[in-house]
Amino acid sequence: MTWSIVARDPKSGDLGIAVATRFFAVGARVPHIRSHVGAVATQAFVNPHYGVNGLELLAEGMSPQEVINAVTAADEGRESRQLHLIDAQGRNAAFTGKDCVDWAGHLVEDQVSVAGNMLAGPEVVGATLESYLRHPDLPMLERLLTAMDSGEAAGGDKRGRQSAAVQVYRGEAYPWLDLRADDHAAPLKELRRLYAVAQERYLHFAEGLPTAANPSGLVDRTELEKKLKNIEEARQRSGAASASFANP
Repeated sequence: MTWSIVARDPKSGDLGIAVATRFFAVGARVPHIRSHVGAVATQAFVNPHYGVNGLELLAEGMSPQEVINAVTAADEGRESRQLHLIDAQGRNAAFTGKDCVDWAGHLVEDQVSVAGNMLAGPEVVGATLESYLRHPDLPMLERLLTAMDSGEAAGGDKRGRQSAAVQVYRGEAYPWLDLRADDHAAPLKELRRLYAVAQERYLHFAEGLPTAANPSGLVDRTELEKKLKNIEEARQRSGAASASFANP
């Protein structure tokens, strides 16, 4: 009842997952990412342990295919499950159980995979993958959303739309950006709006967050506040509307 894309940027090592479905709060169950380890999407008759245990097994050194073999072997419901994953080296693998609701299947290419079930047809995963491969110069998050938009245009979830999510990790223990639309008539469009909101203030603020290399992060807010004030004043002078519902 979902389709998703799991990818790694070979230049930066960034890891990302985007997902959409006609079901509530898909971002709470499908995507699982850990920097320097890998990314796992678990879906269909979802088993969250595939994500939790899958990342642990990747961290222990198993390959993605070995992880699939291990987590599915321990699960009597595996034929109703679907998962795909990539590790920090870019190796990837996918599994679609034979009892997943049609249309169900996956495609795996270098550094990226797309998988889905209960879809309008195979063209959904095909269009999603083709779009991702066609836009190598886009930033990871925009590339993922553009790919998902193409899958939606090809038919998406055959039952309709309700929720979507996108996560990108840039080497830290926390995500660079984690956006969710849990119950929305046009969830992928809503993710675009949230991304626009993030660009107004949040991502500038996030540049000063503590990191593994700089555990204190930005300690003097003066320059940050000045920068944010200048950005907001420039927006107002241009007459551009804020993407945020919180702004008048």
